[in-house]
Amino acid sequence: MSKATSTPTTSAAAKPAKKKKGDDESELSPEDLELKVIIETCVTRIKDVDTNLQAAGLETLRKEIRQATSTMTSAPKPLKFLRPHYPALKECFATLPIGPNKTLLADIMSMLAVTIADDTDKNASLSFKLQGNLTDLESWGHEYVRNLAGEIGDEYNKRLANEEDVSELLTLADIIVPFHMMHNAEPDACDLLMEIGKLERILEHVDTKIPSKYERVCLYLISCANYYPEPEDKVFYRTSLEIYRRAGDYARAIQLCLKLGEMEIIQQIFQQCDSVPMKKQLAFILARQGTCSTQVHGLPEESEECEAINSILRNAQLSEFFQSLQTDLGVSNPKDPEEVYKSGSETRSTLGTTVDSARSNLASTFVNAFVNVASGKDALVTQEGKASSFRTLNQYKKDKKWIFKNKDHGMMSAAASLGMILMWDVDEGLSQLDKYLYTADPYIKAGALLGIGIVNCTVRNEFDPAFALLQEHVDSPQVNLRLGSIMGIGLAYAGTARDDVMELLLGLVDKSMNNPELIGVISLALGMVFVGTANFQITDALMGRLLDAREPLTNSTYSRFIAVGLGLLYLGKGDTAEVALELAKVLQGSLGKYTTVTISTCAYAGSGNVLKVQQLLQICGEHAEEGAEVPPGPNPQGVAVLGIALIAMGEELGSAMAARTFDHLLQYGDPAVRRAVPLALGLLSVSNPQISIMDTLSKLTHDSDQEMWLPAIFALGLVGAGTNNSREGSMLQHLANYYNKEPSVLFAVRLAQGLLHLGKGTVTLSPFHSDRTLMNPVAMAGLLAVIHSCLDMKTIILGQSHYILFSMAVAMYPRMLMTFDDELRQIKTAARVGLAVDLAGQAGRPKAITGFQTHTTPVLLGHGDRAELATDDYTPLNPTLEGFVILKRNTPDDATSSSS
Repeated sequence: MSKATSTPTTSAAAKPAKKKKGDDESELSPEDLELKVIIETCVTRIKDVDTNLQAAGLETLRKEIRQATSTMTSAPKPLKFLRPHYPALKECFATLPIGPNKTLLADIMSMLAVTIADDTDKNASLSFKLQGNLTDLESWGHEYVRNLAGEIGDEYNKRLANEEDVSELLTLADIIVPFHMMHNAEPDACDLLMEIGKLERILEHVDTKIPSKYERVCLYLISCANYYPEPEDKVFYRTSLEIYRRAGDYARAIQLCLKLGEMEIIQQIFQQCDSVPMKKQLAFILARQGTCSTQVHGLPEESEECEAINSILRNAQLSEFFQSLQTDLGVSNPKDPEEVYKSGSETRSTLGTTVDSARSNLASTFVNAFVNVASGKDALVTQEGKASSFRTLNQYKKDKKWIFKNKDHGMMSAAASLGMILMWDVDEGLSQLDKYLYTADPYIKAGALLGIGIVNCTVRNEFDPAFALLQEHVDSPQVNLRLGSIMGIGLAYAGTARDDVMELLLGLVDKSMNNPELIGVISLALGMVFVGTANFQITDALMGRLLDAREPLTNSTYSRFIAVGLGLLYLGKGDTAEVALELAKVLQGSLGKYTTVTISTCAYAGSGNVLKVQQLLQICGEHAEEGAEVPPGPNPQGVAVLGIALIAMGEELGSAMAARTFDHLLQYGDPAVRRAVPLALGLLSVSNPQISIMDTLSKLTHDSDQEMWLPAIFALGLVGAGTNNSREGSMLQHLANYYNKEPSVLFAVRLAQGLLHLGKGTVTLSPFHSDRTLMNPVAMAGLLAVIHSCLDMKTIILGQSHYILFSMAVAMYPRMLMTFDDELRQIKTAARVGLAVDLAGQAGRPKAITGFQTHTTPVLLGHGDRAELATDDYTPLNPTLEGFVILKRNTPDDATSSSS
């Protein structure tokens, strides 16, 4: 008997080759020696010409092998002793006539081939099985079936390449898939169907009556979709969507519809769903996305059901719920900017009025707006300001004239900040802003118009007051009023894609060509209102203006906003942007390349497209010749760096790889590339204060290149936005003390401090929601507007256009879990909050969170957190416990069925 020439894959591996045959036999137990004799006897009988002896030998072999492979703990010793006879059995198989004996030997050879490395036929196990019995797979063990499935995928691709028949492979796959589904191996079944390109067949085998079954399938398919290019990934989403619809899991189905942009299916789901509380829950999910109209459900307008759902879709109660959240958390009192600035290590000069008092007051305006966002009251500009013990700003609080303590454009931002403090509360916000519309000062009036837009962002009022108030001033002879009203319209109607807004704003494009800032704001407003719609009429209009553009527009830093507006139109649209990219290639100079890169990066935002990242890295790697004159206009390399973060930020692996890539760009990139890296890091980790990224940004705030300081400091604010992170707070306090003689840098530090304490720690800027499976395009649009402006922070943010910072208002949203009954009365119940665990492909019922703490709702949720109910009294109508969730009280029968 010859030695085996390859290493077996089982635990009962052959002994090392240096040991002799006699030594092996001497170490075998009596039972093993007996089994070895039986195996050799069976092989001898199989070689015999007598068919009866062959049948007896084959049956004995099958019995021994099945007994050994029936469980994972049994060592397949029969296979170990049979492996040396593989060549002889293979020859015997070739000579056997077709019949029962050959079929049975094919089954045995198929099982034996799993442990043999056959260079002549890598799919030998499958080849033998196709000649054997296809109906008894289960008896050979689960590992054998898994191996067979792998070989089917390989053989299928080979036959397709050679244009051979694959029908027998599909037949065998149809037998294996139910086997996997029956034995809780759903990922293996999905893998096999993916390999043969028949994923839709999984619908025939999923048991939609058992949640754990279909949830495991859908979760695995959605996870796999991240690794497939467009449009192949859509197959995974659509298959999962159909499974959810069949199972009646409407909440998850709606989330997939939003990911696919299938508004017609959303209407079908509303019609398919017969539960009013569930329809309300679906409306909460749609309202969080921010791009759905009140007509999306297709319900009769006269019904009470329609009115209740429309109220949720319009976010009409968002302000009420948010202020209730702050009250429950004990942070409802207004917070003074100096409470944010306070630190024992800071000198008193940084707390009080510095030499540049106008800049200091402007910083306090923004900090006050960020910290008290949507609270309804503050200590500076509203009439209900609470007195503070800090004496520096005390006189401004007493006479309620904080707005007039700013200068020119500072007054515009101060008046607009009132809109942010009263954000989402349309009635109160308009009543307080109304008095400023009658002032003679154009800056204050422009700020009030912008404030009206901020108040209405994310909220849709049925009477539509914002459009009526703002459209009157878009043709004003005063530029500031035009800027305020147009920007206000962009914020108030972001994501609505209203035709009347397009008609109004497109009519202003030709009239504004001589003012780069104005045409930039118009383009930005159009992009925000029609974000992700790929509207070709707007594309044609803006592209036409860029083609006709002359100096000073092409050389102006504000021309970047035309490119941003075009990019927002194609946000997340992928290949749909190809037409716009072809048009952009006609554009000349740096502005043309800036526009092309912006559209390309926006189109693949959050997709993780590796090929696009490689193209952007190539742009970043271009080096200007020494002494070469820098071309005027926006630099396309900076937006290429931002594009890497924008594309990679959708999934964790891509984000980690992008962060490592930025380290190389910091070392080897040109100045324009290096200065964009901090902003890219901030975008990559919005409202997610990772220690590694914070440390990198902290180092860059002391970089030898002074142009790096401002973006690095602002990026720190983005990273910690709304988290109250103590580590970052210490960093910013140190920076405030270090740069207390640098007004511009100190202004950036104050902005970062305000963002860190956004909403007193209850508001996030992250555009991702629903367990980070969905990206809110409106929120992303607001972030991109600000980050692109920070590429030239000195001219835009530190200049006269700091009002662009209010674009972040559309990205602000409470980071909480609130629970309600079906009448939207708040329920306080126990919930566990912990770090989310990826369950894709895991068997059994593993825990979805780790390191949890138990709280009473409402609770705050940080980046990467996941919540689950800690009681069996309720069932959530949305399995993703995030935002506003309606709970259904369980009956005793429900509790019994869930426990069973």
